[in-house]
Amino acid sequence: METKRLLLGLLETVIGKGKKTSKDNYAYYCPFCSHKKPKLEINVTPSAKGENPWHCWVCDTKGKSLESLFKRLKVSSDKLFELRTYTRGNSGGDQEQIQDKHTVALPKEFISLAKPNENSVTYRQAIHYLSARGITGEDILKHNMGYCEKGKYRNKIIVPSYDKTGTINYFIARSFEKDPARKYDAPICNKNEFIGFENLINWNVPVILCEGAFDAIAAKRNAIPLFGKLIPTALKTKLNELQVKTVYLALDKDVLKLALKYAQELLDLGKEVYLVELEDKDPSELGFTRFTEYLHNAEPLTFRTILSKKLELL
Repeated sequence: METKRLLLGLLETVIGKGKKTSKDNYAYYCPFCSHKKPKLEINVTPSAKGENPWHCWVCDTKGKSLESLFKRLKVSSDKLFELRTYTRGNSGGDQEQIQDKHTVALPKEFISLAKPNENSVTYRQAIHYLSARGITGEDILKHNMGYCEKGKYRNKIIVPSYDKTGTINYFIARSFEKDPARKYDAPICNKNEFIGFENLINWNVPVILCEGAFDAIAAKRNAIPLFGKLIPTALKTKLNELQVKTVYLALDKDVLKLALKYAQELLDLGKEVYLVELEDKDPSELGFTRFTEYLHNAEPLTFRTILSKKLELL
């Protein structure tokens, strides 16, 4: 239900507010034919085949996945990346197939940033971009960060994620170009099945949950990137099984309602939960020092304070 709400919110930012018609179908004003009535109908709940069919009953423009709709509309790479965090790789039959988590591998063009190459313009641009974001040489080594000079991930920083055995389970590619056609990219896989930066996590001390890889890098200490806004099933299971005592939620302000939902679930499991209220910035924008200040000022949540914050959102 929460995923559906987030997805509808994203659709509203792209094509405007929709009107529920039947079941999980919503009607929108068609951006392709601009008909005076909302004739573009979208099914927001994936079918058994992972399809989200959409169809304009006037101009007959249609497709099987929301990603195909977003690509037809040439939305920003940020919104496309956000869509993938909600659909979790559902391809709808007209996109590339979902990869099994064990098949994720670094791009063949990957070059480690731990190997200086001042003769490479791409290397210098990558280092300049990371330095401007406050990322140090130690961070680069810790996360085995790299870059690509050619191929699908050309001119992108590659930030890998590894499981507890040191096997890669995901990576994020972030462009360092000024106006990239696609800012973010990543392998398509089921995000429910793995834990970001698992090889770096000490489950015996408090953990910090944040949205992106660069947020976790900025937090530095025991931070887990969700690679989106949803807590994966694998992570929920791990938090419960290992009896982790304290969890800090450092999610963006725009998902406060979702953060409070997670806080309540974690309290139900007997965890001590802190909500790190970051106002309008995320950890990567704040940097380690300022983010740590927010972390230290966070207060533990109770069912009473959660209810109070929910009422403030009404």
